[in-house]
Amino acid sequence: MPGASAMHSLSWLDWLALACFLLCWAGYSALVDRHPALRRRSVIAAMDEHRRRWMQTMVTRENRIMDTNIVGNLMNSTSFLANTAIFILGGLVAMLGSPELGARVFGALPFAAVPDQAVWEMKIALLLVIFVRAFFELTWALRQFNYCSIVMGGISHDPVDDGRVAQAEMAAKVANRAAGHFNSGLRAYYFGLAALAWILHPLALIVASLLVMRELYRREFRSVVREALRG
Repeated sequence: MPGASAMHSLSWLDWLALACFLLCWAGYSALVDRHPALRRRSVIAAMDEHRRRWMQTMVTRENRIMDTNIVGNLMNSTSFLANTAIFILGGLVAMLGSPELGARVFGALPFAAVPDQAVWEMKIALLLVIFVRAFFELTWALRQFNYCSIVMGGISHDPVDDGRVAQAEMAAKVANRAAGHFNSGLRAYYFGLAALAWILHPLALIVASLLVMRELYRREFRSVVREALRG
């Protein structure tokens, strides 16, 4: 049984690296997305407020072509990443059945640990799980952007319609939820790149996981863009 064989073939350093990776990915996402005080300081929260203002302004416009174009651009970028995830998954499935290729390629690298077949399958399986999650998050975000466009299309142009403000708030909530799932899918891409390092060496996975988490934190909490958006 390949799965059980992989479990026995992993060294303590592999298990440590895998635990570090999962802690960085799951821990960072849980803190940023579920801790209200921390989330309020992020670029994500700032963009949530800007999307809310966008929907409030959209209600006052008679011509909403610009607004539908913005939603279309958001859907295009989300669709691009979702389609790319499918191609990556196809490549990973092909790699899953080629452990000898991994032994040849990574055996030629100076610091790479040459994996046996069972360990190779487990490392590729981790990448498969990551990009399957990315695909589901991105496609759900795509559907929610589609729902948002429908809600926007149903908002009346009549200035005396009291329901317009409530519908705009609804559209903003749907757009913000879509953006949240898009961010989750994008994080999966970042940590998928970190997981590639495990193929080289367990220590490389630890270093890559910490670097990715640091870069995500810098972009979401310490970047110039965040300061501009919150200003």
